[in-house]
Amino acid sequence: MRLPLDSTLGLFLFTGLTASSPVTTRSSAAASVPTFPPSWEAGAVTGYTIHQSCNATLRRQLERALDETVTLAEHAKDHLLRWGNDSPFVQKYFGNESTAVPIGWFERVVSADKASILFRCDDPDKNCATQSGWAGHWRGSNATQETVICDLSFERRRHLDSVCGSGYTVSSSPLNTYWATDLLHRIFHVPKISEGVLEHFAEDYADVMELAITDPARSGMDSDTLQYFAIDVYAFDIAAPGIGCTGQSPDKDLTSSTVPLATATTPPNASSTSSPSPVSTNLEQDMVNAPEADFHRPAIRMRTESFIAIKGD
Repeated sequence: MRLPLDSTLGLFLFTGLTASSPVTTRSSAAASVPTFPPSWEAGAVTGYTIHQSCNATLRRQLERALDETVTLAEHAKDHLLRWGNDSPFVQKYFGNESTAVPIGWFERVVSADKASILFRCDDPDKNCATQSGWAGHWRGSNATQETVICDLSFERRRHLDSVCGSGYTVSSSPLNTYWATDLLHRIFHVPKISEGVLEHFAEDYADVMELAITDPARSGMDSDTLQYFAIDVYAFDIAAPGIGCTGQSPDKDLTSSTVPLATATTPPNASSTSSPSPVSTNLEQDMVNAPEADFHRPAIRMRTESFIAIKGD
């Protein structure tokens, strides 16, 4: 089939033009791609680091204590995941607030990267030597990720296998009776874990109970609430299953009883409470039976020209 002359001429001209006109392409700037290690988890530190100042004996004790702290936090998280707001323990400590907040804090203790977090047994800030009754402290602005454990801790702290023994009750005994709760408190001070969010809104058991009623949104971000909850559910679920050792409230305006038995299909019952009276400011109210003061006082700050230390007795 023959094309008309004008069509043939047009096709020839078009072919010539396209052949003589080079095609230019736009090159877009290379996209910025973030660089990551070969493996996303490369370099992660999964365990708490103990400073070389801790000798072999102290290191063994501290390693066991830190392991128990992780155990305590993990069980608290598991209890929250299992029962949620159906658990009276959860209602008692956190009101009807979302359980996602305390779950997150306990999970950070267990699984967050622990690079730069350090526990040491020397006394670089001289608080163990100069502050009567101090069993340890967060180093504050001197070294924000470091915690000092004084000799007094090794003399007095108990292990989780003794929970509910020797007359211990959650409501009346010092919160730092056990290594696990004491170190949980100290870890909550470390910015790597707390992210600067956890605070001390409550100061003792009665105050924790009041906070859950009056301002439950803060309960999930309160250091003492998290510690009390963790040891209370551990006592009920693990140490003395179905019984626990919550004890009587030390405040006369609160009523509580031994935690009743839970069944396999019913969430555990926590002792009932009513609104407490104002918190006592007597610094000796939580003393361990020993000549030196070893009471739990949250966020007591000692300011000097060179450092800010948080007493974690």
